[in-house]
Amino acid sequence: MRRLMVTGGAGFIGSNFVRYMLQAHPDYHILVYDKLTYAGRLENLQDVAEIFSDRYTFVRGDICDVALVDSTVEAQDIDTIVNFAAETHVDRSLMEPGSFIQTDVYGTYVLLESARKFGVERYHQVSTDEVYGQVLDGRSTEADHLEPRSPYSASKAAGDLMVLAYQESWGLPVTISRGSNNVGPYQYPEKVVPLFATNAIDEEPLPVYGDGQQMRDYQYVLDHCTGIDTVLHKGVLGEIYNVGTGAEITNMMMTEVVLETLNRPRALILHVADRPGHDRRYALDVSKLRTLGWENQYSCVQAVEKTVRWYADNESWWRPIKSGDTYKSYYAQQYGKRLEDA
Repeated sequence: MRRLMVTGGAGFIGSNFVRYMLQAHPDYHILVYDKLTYAGRLENLQDVAEIFSDRYTFVRGDICDVALVDSTVEAQDIDTIVNFAAETHVDRSLMEPGSFIQTDVYGTYVLLESARKFGVERYHQVSTDEVYGQVLDGRSTEADHLEPRSPYSASKAAGDLMVLAYQESWGLPVTISRGSNNVGPYQYPEKVVPLFATNAIDEEPLPVYGDGQQMRDYQYVLDHCTGIDTVLHKGVLGEIYNVGTGAEITNMMMTEVVLETLNRPRALILHVADRPGHDRRYALDVSKLRTLGWENQYSCVQAVEKTVRWYADNESWWRPIKSGDTYKSYYAQQYGKRLEDA
């Protein structure tokens, strides 16, 4: 692997992965291929473009665009595709599921076809623990059945199955990683931790769904990046690897960590109507990845604390987003009536 195409590389996890890989592997060249939707921003890669200008290339494009994907893979002599490109927010998937099917399923197919056509050395699919569905007891292993419960998780599960089908049907060299909830720098503030952090900074209500006792594994994004790097270099072809801390905290505990880190009062917590089909608990068994020598560096609480501090120190990044009409429209649609009723 020397010439990587990272789709969705201008998004939250993708941009952190690109930065990490260029720092960790001085002989790698990375091409970021990104549509630049609302959550994909060139600002996330501004420092990368300056520091690594000789080993970084950007192409604006949709993974559903067959001609552009093929021409990019061929012209840039790509040997590895890492696919982060996806519609990812559960709340938005309940509003507009069609875009999730288009990007997460059809887009994955387009990338797999290109990988097969041009004989790439590795295709890696970045997936999610949500494909397993809620796990009330025990932990999800890579061999478990998939039981997605939202349009988002269903679209990601479909993409995973397509990846495995290409490996079985044509011997395409693939791997899959399924990550728990990521937090860290450059995460669009529709997601719960940056949403709560930025609201708390401005002393606005923190809308907690239901009783807030849902259990989540909040992993710091760089732990996820090192996990994917480990899979790329040590993982067995055709295999799936869970990536997370292997522990969980409640959403109420996460909320309290946000407030304590920013020294804000618990009075900002506002319980609002839960979202439909809200999974009660996710829990990953990450022992398979650990057998490859990987270990997470941050606990769930440390991940949330570190993330909150980044948003407190980088208001210039998120304030233009939250003051924009696109974000305001989404926030009003998602939380307006819930906040009013609460």
